[in-house]
Amino acid sequence: MVLVDGAPAIGVQLAPHHVPPDWPDRTPPQQIHLDLWVEDVKAAHDQVMSLGARVLKPAEDTDSADNFQVYADPAGHPFCLCWVNKS
Repeated sequence: MVLVDGAPAIGVQLAPHHVPPDWPDRTPPQQIHLDLWVEDVKAAHDQVMSLGARVLKPAEDTDSADNFQVYADPAGHPFCLCWVNKS
């Protein structure tokens, strides 16, 4: 459970028979996908990697105004770290 100002914002539960999706083919289909906007993409990348994430798709255009990189959590759920380039 993620709490924001003491109120539940996101809740998750264990799925003992979970089969991770085969991203990007979606077989089986993904059950959730989070886009997490971060201020410091390098620090966020280092943190998610230290927690067991793996990169599924590196950022394509690092010069674009906003960007994202696709990861999988240790159970295989895809998620994105998203950021805005401040030039």
